[in-house]
Amino acid sequence: MHDKAVRRRRAVLVVLVAASLILLTAYYGESSDGRLHGAQRTALGVLSPIQEGASRVFKPVRDLFGWFGDTIDAKDQRDEAVKQRDAYRSQLAQMQKQLSEANQRAGLNENNQLGWSKYGPVDARVFVHSPSTWFQRVTINKGTSDGVRRGDPVVNGAGLIGKVEEAAGGASVVTLITDQSFATTVNVGRDQFAGSIQPAIGAPGDLLFEPVDATAKVRENDLVYTAGTINRQVESRYPAAILIGTVSRIDFGEGDLDKRIHVKPAADFLRLDMVQVLTDPHADLEGR
Repeated sequence: MHDKAVRRRRAVLVVLVAASLILLTAYYGESSDGRLHGAQRTALGVLSPIQEGASRVFKPVRDLFGWFGDTIDAKDQRDEAVKQRDAYRSQLAQMQKQLSEANQRAGLNENNQLGWSKYGPVDARVFVHSPSTWFQRVTINKGTSDGVRRGDPVVNGAGLIGKVEEAAGGASVVTLITDQSFATTVNVGRDQFAGSIQPAIGAPGDLLFEPVDATAKVRENDLVYTAGTINRQVESRYPAAILIGTVSRIDFGEGDLDKRIHVKPAADFLRLDMVQVLTDPHADLEGR
């Protein structure tokens, strides 16, 4: 019974193939006005409206699937764009940091060209910044094993940064000149008005100059430098002529004794990466 069914299906298949070959041969062999061509046109005329109607009916479905496909493609493109953007931002941040460090290194090299090499400068990198606004300190990657000692001045290309507060084998803590504990003698302006400078209370980042002569004609934009050691018996921890900052404004009171002279530090402590420790700050005195 099974064999008969198989033979019957095979016979039908052979007949269909033969009929197809005959029809194809006749179709391509007759003219365009032949019966087969006419039957084709009739069938197309009947089926074309059905096909067009079905196309209109299923168009929203096709559009829906197309929308899903476009949405998925757009999401993939967005994710790739976000990755590229983040990568570019990271590269830009690294390049900006490298440029900043290169500029700071150039400033340190200029210090050496100005004759600061006699103070035994040791280049160092800042790797910890103080989180406090009031007790401003940074940690550098050089210490006693590099010749750094407590009290050594610290500078960068802009000027005075601070002094070494604590020194260990491979690292040191530096107290900045904006810390409340800082104070030193200075000279101001072309006339070299003598006085002292220290941070303003309650105003982080602001320094105050207190002249020895209250009538000193200090002006805005006058430069403020370290005075250095004037008397060998009272040595300053800082060499002379290191820039500290610029007179930013003068608040006048009822008299000379009431005026307050504000100084803006020359160094940018928010962008402090490379510094120098002056391990021999009294080199100027050794030949005296």
